[in-house]
Amino acid sequence: MVGRTRPGRTRNGTPGPRRGGTRKRSGSVAAWVDTGRVGDPVLHYLGHSTVRVELAGSTVLTDPLLTRGAGPLRRVAAAPPASAWAGVDLVLVSHLHGDHLHLASLRLLGEGVRVVVPRGAGGWLRSRGLRWVDELAPGESLTHDDLRVTAVPARHSGHRWGPRLTAGPDTRAVGHLVEGAGSTVYALGDTDLFAGMSDVGDRGVDVALVPVWGWGPTLGPGHLDPRRAAEAVARVRPRVAVPVHWGTLAVAGATAVPGLGRRYRRLLVEPPRRFAAAVAARGLPTTVAVTEPGDPVVLPTAAGTP
Repeated sequence: MVGRTRPGRTRNGTPGPRRGGTRKRSGSVAAWVDTGRVGDPVLHYLGHSTVRVELAGSTVLTDPLLTRGAGPLRRVAAAPPASAWAGVDLVLVSHLHGDHLHLASLRLLGEGVRVVVPRGAGGWLRSRGLRWVDELAPGESLTHDDLRVTAVPARHSGHRWGPRLTAGPDTRAVGHLVEGAGSTVYALGDTDLFAGMSDVGDRGVDVALVPVWGWGPTLGPGHLDPRRAAEAVARVRPRVAVPVHWGTLAVAGATAVPGLGRRYRRLLVEPPRRFAAAVAARGLPTTVAVTEPGDPVVLPTAAGTP
């Protein structure tokens, strides 16, 4: 386990209350047992796989992509204003692809931000000017003030330039469990279903950030579509699922291509709704919080309504 907190680090505030609990098993089925109220995370979906998470006095960004584009991809949703990443002190990077490990966005955050990357990527990132970098492999944890971050497996290519290349940096892709103030947020990163996903759910997940599409008209390996994302929810069993990795990026000009643009435009809006419908069709107790890029995530209240 890595435990390192930067001396003199200040906290951003005190989290408010929320419902909490633990999971108990009855046979092979995990059920939720309510144990009262605990600290409530505050979430803001900034687009693609980027979510601002305020929890236990720290502010976390997942896979920050803060500019108008990344490589050949352009944002179709507005880029977040600088206020959206103000006060961030911890960044979690799930893998090395350019739409998740985006160097220009990391540099916008400044030198005082701690960046956590998959094990094996730290030296490559430091060589590009980032100073406060830590690494985690699946099963490893670190602490940051009152947060505990644990890397968990993901099923996705971890190579910087994609699964077909061998030259350049290569690591295992990961997801992250972020625990603090009695709440657990699970950022899945980019992943397909994997055998240990139910084991992650056994940790007791309050909010899961679930990828439900990508940025193109089709999906390559290592991704979840809405139906498979609903299966991920069945395995993880979170209280709330926030669909991410949709509605933000497209190849420049692709939405205007005859014969392709219509499908492209449809896939910029439909995946989270299909995901919510698939979760509901399976009778799963998880609340799906569909959130447009740039908007705050509205979590259910203790009474179970937004």
